[in-house]
Amino acid sequence: MHKTDIPTILVIGASRGIGLEFVRQYREAGARVIATARDDAGLARLKALDATALRVDVASPASSSGLAWQLDGEKIDVALYVAGVMAGGNAGEPPADDVFDQVMRTNVLAPMNVLPQLVEVLAPGARLVVLSSRMGSIGLRTNGNSWLYRASKSAVNSVVKDMSFGLQGKAICVAMHPGWVKTDMGGAGADLDVTQSVADMRGTVASLRAEHNGTFINHDGQLLAW
Repeated sequence: MHKTDIPTILVIGASRGIGLEFVRQYREAGARVIATARDDAGLARLKALDATALRVDVASPASSSGLAWQLDGEKIDVALYVAGVMAGGNAGEPPADDVFDQVMRTNVLAPMNVLPQLVEVLAPGARLVVLSSRMGSIGLRTNGNSWLYRASKSAVNSVVKDMSFGLQGKAICVAMHPGWVKTDMGGAGADLDVTQSVADMRGTVASLRAEHNGTFINHDGQLLAW
């Protein structure tokens, strides 16, 4: 991307919360934004921000498989994979089959289906950022709360690491922890406002260099243990 060019940003899972805030902030900064949502209400919110809105349900392989052709001909400078769900009990509480399937399909299978479709549309030196969670870190773990969610985020960290090998020299692929954010998922008791979290992450994304490829990074740029 030349300095005079308008960057193109892709946000996967942007109907609300962190994803929608990414769209708002990048549009406010003058970037061209392509964003996905799975329902009419989400698409309307994206269009209201003057983003190019694509209907994609990442939890549906049939729906997500169509993303590549919708992006055909694009050159994406920053791709942000934000979609995810949080559910399941604590360690020692076996998850119900349907809950396990929902969490693992959305948090692990979905990015495994979507991320490979982005490889051909990434501009040289692009940043591919997958929102993960510090809760997925094994090295930093101090309790077994929400063990299904933790397992899914540990798994998606593995997916990001593996993707980074194939993108070496072409793009920078990282997992990123947004902080504990006040959203529908994070709850009102969280300690970080969504506006601040996204502003932090935008700054960190802009500062990524080739040596960051395949790392796990906090919203403020601090490297995290896997």
